[in-house]
Amino acid sequence: MSSVRAGAQHDAPRPSGPRARIPDCPLGRTVEVVGAWWTLEILHEIFNGHTTFGAIQHNLGTPTELLLERFGDLRDRGLVEPAVGAPNTDGREYRLTPLGRTLRPLLLVIAAWGNHRLAPQDRSVILVDTDTGVEVDPIVVDRRTGRRLDTENVVFARGPKASEMVTARYPKIMLTP
Repeated sequence: MSSVRAGAQHDAPRPSGPRARIPDCPLGRTVEVVGAWWTLEILHEIFNGHTTFGAIQHNLGTPTELLLERFGDLRDRGLVEPAVGAPNTDGREYRLTPLGRTLRPLLLVIAAWGNHRLAPQDRSVILVDTDTGVEVDPIVVDRRTGRRLDTENVVFARGPKASEMVTARYPKIMLTP
């Protein structure tokens, strides 16, 4: 099993792509899983209900061999899997794994961040709540307290298993229960 998926096996082969400079850095581990920009593009297509190879290829304009290679990489990273019983043609379908589904909030926040730089009339894609028809503006909050995390008092601190590289960079902050 890949160390990207398992997290515990550090000597298992990893899929091709970026490598974390500091192996125990959560940002580096995320980049190892997400990889290149096209990963987010393909996941975005699947999140929007375009699950067949042909539809994704049409929407992205990606050559067949390249898209097949990219889907292989996404499978290796544990983000997508072929739908059971899907045909072996342009109609083959892919679905997100549980790990792949956890990237949806990241995509929504990235899209909202990109829109913040534009005037409302200049946005080509907006996020809308389908129940209310109201545009949404996602923010990241702490699950336990509901407090926004985009403030200066939320910092990176070293965890209990921090390597020497992490320990040298981040403070130790005593956690309160």
